[in-house]
Amino acid sequence: MDAFLIVAVLGLLVIAAAAALAPKIGVANPLLLVVLGFAVSLVPAVPEIVVEPEWILAGVLPPLLYSASVSMPSMDFRREFTAIGGLSVVLVVLSSLVLGVFFWWVIPDLSLPWAIALGAIVSPTDAVATSIVKRLGVAPRVVTMLEGESLLNDATALVLLRSAIAGAAASVSLWSVVGSFVFSVVVASVIGVIVGMLNLAVRSRVTDSTVNTVISFTIPFIAAVPAELLGASGLVAAVVAGLVTGAGAAAKLSPQHRLSESQNWHTIELLLEGAVFLIMGLELTKVVGDVVDDHGGIVPALLTTAGALVITVLVRAAYVGPLVLSMRRRAERKERMRPKIDKVTQRLAEPGAAEAFIAARGARGPRTAGALERFTARLRRMSADLDFFLSRPVGWREGTVVVWAGMRGVVTLAAAQTLPENTPSRSTLIFIAFVVAAASLVLQGGTLGAVIRGVRPHVEDPADAAEERRRLRELVDEAASTVPRTDGDGLPAAGYALKVIDAQRAALLAARTDGLFTSQSLNSALEVLDADQIRLELRGAATER
Repeated sequence: MDAFLIVAVLGLLVIAAAAALAPKIGVANPLLLVVLGFAVSLVPAVPEIVVEPEWILAGVLPPLLYSASVSMPSMDFRREFTAIGGLSVVLVVLSSLVLGVFFWWVIPDLSLPWAIALGAIVSPTDAVATSIVKRLGVAPRVVTMLEGESLLNDATALVLLRSAIAGAAASVSLWSVVGSFVFSVVVASVIGVIVGMLNLAVRSRVTDSTVNTVISFTIPFIAAVPAELLGASGLVAAVVAGLVTGAGAAAKLSPQHRLSESQNWHTIELLLEGAVFLIMGLELTKVVGDVVDDHGGIVPALLTTAGALVITVLVRAAYVGPLVLSMRRRAERKERMRPKIDKVTQRLAEPGAAEAFIAARGARGPRTAGALERFTARLRRMSADLDFFLSRPVGWREGTVVVWAGMRGVVTLAAAQTLPENTPSRSTLIFIAFVVAAASLVLQGGTLGAVIRGVRPHVEDPADAAEERRRLRELVDEAASTVPRTDGDGLPAAGYALKVIDAQRAALLAARTDGLFTSQSLNSALEVLDADQIRLELRGAATER
């Protein structure tokens, strides 16, 4: 017990030190922890570290993905959903198959199903790239694509891994794999939506911030465990629950609750991510030793690893290139819709024209006032999306960043160790997966900054940002003017300042629904309102005492 406590305390101190040191030396925190872990593992006095993969798959990934999805702007996720879906499903499947054929070709006595299983292990990217890209100031569209991909591609890879392992023992049809994937995603999504809505409903009635945060710690597991029991993806369930929670948190939860939750979850993220990457470095020595013991050398495995790493980049480039081109063409198609959208919007704005316009479409158009409002809101959203895509195009520069930022990490580490004991050349397969993940983190992560500086992708124009802040100030000022200043007796209305904040927050959330501003500007404005509300409420509590 004493030894365990000492190791745990030292691990926490190393994680904290790496987090503080990494920005100063210009190295991403996960990269530094992997290198430190490997260096420590070379010390003869340090025992071999082995962590059960289920602890990572079931105990670490759900909260990490939930935390990331809660902070993912729902507006950005919706806009980039086509690209995210392609990267997290199509690209993972394509990478798994191509890598599987490569492994089948170069590894002796390895059947194709086992080779595809290793390809599925190596295919999913890690969210570590997002933190590096954010720090380097890349356009938010690139960040959203990378973050969304890392949230959903884990489920695709794990479903493929299970199917490939089953196929190694018996015949598995393509349709059974597709059916398993669809079932896994649909059931998990339904569970995630239900858990996310219940989460908001329950926590909106809890007044204690500490209790509220404790409840939030259970949500990823409440979503993931039932999904896994039903044969669906617990990771997708946790992600969907996080997206639902993040989308409704500003309207349902108090600023104190959201601030407390955010701070505590950031701490959990730091500890869990740091522990996984530190363990990854510590376990490399044992993995290398297993390969040496079983096969008398690691040179063939290293050559296979180098080939796999090159293939992952090439396959990713081959997919991202057409993806970027299709995104540009889609924006051009939408631009051609601009005259029609503007014409319909103008006609609806004319007095009495809205009802006549909708009625002229008979059964195809909305009839009620609520349906009419949804129709006009959809037009506003389409127009705002069009402005967004045209003002922030994605070209080859951004595509290059997306390609090079495809680093492997936590899922590859955990999934590799779930291979059954009877897997042919198991130690070699695990070694290949570990080294591909570590090499991608060190090589791609270490040079990502140089790549970004070299290709110079699109960045936000300061003038555009200033103009957007001005329009946001006008919006919140207009919302404040709608709140009456008196209660009828000429005296200031009770809680006037808080009512103003409520009105301003409602206006900002409505603007978020319509997509009228970037998520970065809206989040900043909402944070200012939250700070003002907390200050006023604390002052009121102090006055009462």
